[in-house]
Formats: sequence, C-alpha cells, structure tokens
Amino acid sequence: MTDMTEPHIVAFPQNRTCPYHPPTAYDPLRDTRPLARITLYDGRPAWLVTGHALCRTLLADPRLSSDRSRPGFPAPTARFAAVRDRKSALLGVDDPEHRVQRRMMVPSFTLRRAVELRPEIQRIVDERLDAMIAQGPPAELVSAFALPVPSMVICALLGVPYADHDFFEGQSRRLLRGPAPADTLDARDRLEAYFAELIDRKRKEAEPGDGVLDELVRGQLSAGELDQDELIALATILLVAGHETTANMISLGTFTLLQHPERLAELRADPTLLPAAVEELMRMLSIADGLLRVAAEDIEAGGERIRAGDGVLFSTSVINRDESVYPEPDTLDWHRPPRHHVGFGFGIHQCLGQNLARAEMEIALRTLFDRLPTLRLAVPAEEIPFKPGDTIQGMLELPVAW
Repeated sequence: MTDMTEPHIVAFPQNRTCPYHPPTAYDPLRDTRPLARITLYDGRPAWLVTGHALCRTLLADPRLSSDRSRPGFPAPTARFAAVRDRKSALLGVDDPEHRVQRRMMVPSFTLRRAVELRPEIQRIVDERLDAMIAQGPPAELVSAFALPVPSMVICALLGVPYADHDFFEGQSRRLLRGPAPADTLDARDRLEAYFAELIDRKRKEAEPGDGVLDELVRGQLSAGELDQDELIALATILLVAGHETTANMISLGTFTLLQHPERLAELRADPTLLPAAVEELMRMLSIADGLLRVAAEDIEAGGERIRAGDGVLFSTSVINRDESVYPEPDTLDWHRPPRHHVGFGFGIHQCLGQNLARAEMEIALRTLFDRLPTLRLAVPAEEIPFKPGDTIQGMLELPVAW
C-alpha cells in the first residue's frame, strides 16, 4: 500500500453545503489536479482522480479493476463495506464477465428503445402531474413526482410489479443510506429474496410477460447462460439504479432550475435547449460522486505511482468542474461547447441506462414546467433538506407550490 500519510489530507466523502455544488471541503482537490491523496471513512488512504483528462484515461485502463472481490477494493462507507463481498453484477465485475452481462442488457437500453418508450414515459409523467395538481398545492415533489416517474418506468421495462413499489423503494433507501451497516445488509437480503420469489414466479407463468426479466428467464436462465444468483444480482442493480439515480436528477434538477430563474426562463422560451440543459445539469449536479476501482497492477499516472492494491476513486463532482475543460465551471450554462462530462461515468462501465435517463429527465422537466408555469419553492431554499455526501446526491424533500 502506498504511503499517503502527509498532513492536511482530505477525507472522502464529505457533505455538500449547497446541493448542486461539490463540498467546499473539496476545494483543495480542485487546486491539486489531476490526482490527490484522500482518506476513507475508516482512515484507509486512497487515490482520488480529480482531473478530466486523467479520469477518462484511467477509466479506460484495464489495469484498474471494478471487481469488488479483489483485495484492496476501497469502501467509501461502512455500509458499502458490509455488502462489498455480496454477489455483484455489471458495475462490480470486470471483463469478460462484465462483457457477457452487458451484452445481455444492451438491447433493452439502446437509444432506439428509449425513443420507443417516450410515449409511455409521457403518459406516466402526465398521470403523476394530474394527481399532484388534483390534490392541489403545496406538494412534496419527490414523493409525488420525481420518485414515482422513474420507478414506474423501470418497473414497466423490467417486468417488476409497480404494486410492490413501497417495498422496493424503501429497501433501496436502506441499501443506499442505511443508516447502519446492519440496515444495508438486511435491505440487500430482502431485495434478493424478493427477486428470487419473482423470478421463480416468472418461470412458472403459463403466459410470460414482456419485461427484461421475463426475457432473461425464458432465454439465458433457461439455457444455463445465467444462474439464478447472477440474475438476482442483475435485477437488483437494474431496479435500484434505474429509479434512484433518475429520481434524484429530477428533484435536484428542478431545485437547481428554480434557483436559476433566468436560465429557467430561457428554457421556457426555447424548449429545444432542453437536451443541452439535461447534459449541463448532469455535469453540474454529478449526483453519483465517487466511482470505485482498485489497481490490479502498478500504474504511473498524474506524476504519481499508483501501486497494485491501491484504492482509486473518481470524484465526478470535481472532475466535472475542471476549469481546463469547462470555463467558469460553477456556472450553469448549456451554451458551452459540448465537452464530455462524466456524469454517466466513462469506459466499459459507463451507465447502461443513460439513454433512458435522458429521455425521462427531458420529458419530466419539460412537462413539469409547461404545466405548472408558476412552480416555486414552498419554503425557503435553505430549509429544504438534501442528502448527505455518502450516498447518491439529491433532495430528501422538495416542497413546492404553484
């Protein structure tokens, strides 16, 4: 393990002081790009990538492993450490296993498939807004809109009964936010038991459904190309990531736009700017901060030697504010030239569902502000709670009125 014990080392992760800006405690990291030394929750040292160019280089380097079973794989929280050794899929495995799993999933998450799903996404968005408007202001936007929209979409895509949403949304919260490692372990157990029962039910159905899980049960599981534990791990990550990340982007994106009224007015005047706005929000908000890897071999990078067994993390919130790539990086500006943000990651593990997420964000934000042109925060912005830095970033609540 590399000696990284010099004074004034930054602890990672830390809480944001503003929900759409990186933690102020990370300011020194912005001055020491492209690579910094950090300590994790348990005092273990690790490397943190903070530069945009080095990030893209290292995320494409096969010497950095995503395999959570490797010795030295970093745990940013005690909750993550509690489940690190559990069966993982996609994000937690390397090629060739990763390549096989991703190939199974790609047809369901192509740009073409996202375009085909747009009418269904629009129907769900309209339905949720109808209900919220009928109830009347004020409303809590996370529970009324931002969470149910992606939850309903991913359920329809996977073939998971939305009637079970209270259960799996609650377990997802416990999995990602604890509060204690025991809660995380229990949530993982409950989700795995749920999917074991659902998969067993799908195997026995006389008339199978048309969701992704139904197709995998009829195809790869029946053919022996997947075993049940692998399918459960795939189903868990697809369901949890498929609704948690987009829900946070919708809620935090709404908050951010309401805090930038001049930018919101521009969007309302020219809706064709919305795709660019979604990309800029992805860059600026960087809700999935702290991608995890471990060095399988020694690597020379950023003027340093990363040694085999060293933990390597990628702070997307700092990387996406690299001044050499994004002039005035703390400014919300969708007119800036296209620069490849890493809000969806990069390399072979780049977010599988990014096409679907973009479609959901575009439709949800456009329709929300179209139908509620007087939408505003119902309480002062500083009173609205947002998530701590050790989980996916977003709003815990978002009280709004119109």
